[in-house]
Amino acid sequence: MTPVKFYFDFLNQASRSLYILLEASKIPFEAIPISMVKGEHLTGEFRDKVNRFRKLPAITDHGYQLSESVAIFRHLAREKLVPEHWYPHRHLGRSRVDEYLAWQQTNMDVACTDYFQQKWLVPYLQKTRPSDNAVNSASKQLEHTLNDFEELFLNSRKFMLGENISYADLSAICEIDQPKSIGYNTFKNRNKLARWYEAVREELGPYYTDVQKEFEAKLKLTNDAAQGEKQAQAVKQ
Repeated sequence: MTPVKFYFDFLNQASRSLYILLEASKIPFEAIPISMVKGEHLTGEFRDKVNRFRKLPAITDHGYQLSESVAIFRHLAREKLVPEHWYPHRHLGRSRVDEYLAWQQTNMDVACTDYFQQKWLVPYLQKTRPSDNAVNSASKQLEHTLNDFEELFLNSRKFMLGENISYADLSAICEIDQPKSIGYNTFKNRNKLARWYEAVREELGPYYTDVQKEFEAKLKLTNDAAQGEKQAQAVKQ
């Protein structure tokens, strides 16, 4: 079987969820890391050879180029041997996964991404301190979204769809890790969310922990590089 070419950056939450899916499903793939902070996804070569939208994650499968994480997930579920529990046919499982993924695009993804950008990415790229107003606004939006997620999607069952983990759980935990990894107090007054998070993390096992370590290491490496630049500038002055 020809491996899928998978273009990703562990700083990107959708890249992490698809990487874990590929690993856990034993789908042959070639991992091709792309640095978003260096703008490698914005080059003309990337646009022409990988993804005309210049976005991550992206795949090439038998010469076919595809972007957008939900489209990639559904492509893999159709074309590859993805275990049933990720996108189950029974008991309207696929409809429930699709419902969450549709909600996520305008809620969880927006809130987690905005907080991450305002608190970490924008200050890193612009070499400035985070804007208190922007961070506070993003924090309020994130608080509201996490409360909605807990109320609308989590219940007494172990995972969103019941006793078996699905791609909805995997996608959600990777979204939540974005602000959590830069200091957001994710579980304050959210006991259901905390229980669900631990259940998902435990179920994913090393597939999750290995990728999370890579994500956190890349955050630290990028922060260390930025700090080194500041110190070098201070010496010059």
